[in-house]
Amino acid sequence: MTFEEIKKNEAVNTYIQKADESLIALGYTEHSFAHVTKVAQTAAYILRTLGYPERDIELAKIAGYLHDIGNLVNRTEHAQSGAVMAFRILDNLGFPPAEIATITTAIGNHDEGTAEPVNHIAAALILADKTDVRRSRVRNHDKTGFDIHDRVNYSVKASNVYIDIEHNSFELDMVIEDEYSSVMSYFEIFMGRMLLCKKAAQRLGLKFKLIMNGQRLG
Repeated sequence: MTFEEIKKNEAVNTYIQKADESLIALGYTEHSFAHVTKVAQTAAYILRTLGYPERDIELAKIAGYLHDIGNLVNRTEHAQSGAVMAFRILDNLGFPPAEIATITTAIGNHDEGTAEPVNHIAAALILADKTDVRRSRVRNHDKTGFDIHDRVNYSVKASNVYIDIEHNSFELDMVIEDEYSSVMSYFEIFMGRMLLCKKAAQRLGLKFKLIMNGQRLG
């Protein structure tokens, strides 16, 4: 079964939609189809650029698409509950046990509270998820009511990831406007994510590099 077939699965899409509705109620940034599709595409880009087999790339895309369904249960420990949900979905769809194990392991290890890049697909998922910082994820239209996550995401005018094969590096390049948030605010809430990205990049044989407004910070 392919990523495109998973994307068309009615039950999967219902779980993604309902999980995001729970996060809307909690005031979180967008975790719906735009986010999970971008994560799937970025994870695929990472593994394809590094020369991994096509089936591994397909599994990374599936893991990216399913990674946040655990928010349907609760935001707390959503990586673990999402892994259990994904196990049931994939088992019912007839995936081989080895592929189920790989995908659920990646999903269960994507949240910075408990994450570890235990394999290359988990590492790609972590990098893809934690680097999806962008203005369009902010759903609060009242700028006076922004919390720190809204301010930081809204301040990111542009964000791109790039693998520099020559220098063995994974780069997150962002343009940040300081009208709503400072660079220090970014590090205040995302330092844990960036350290996890560093570990995930190392699992793939890469160095993690952060570029803000043209300045290399790592």
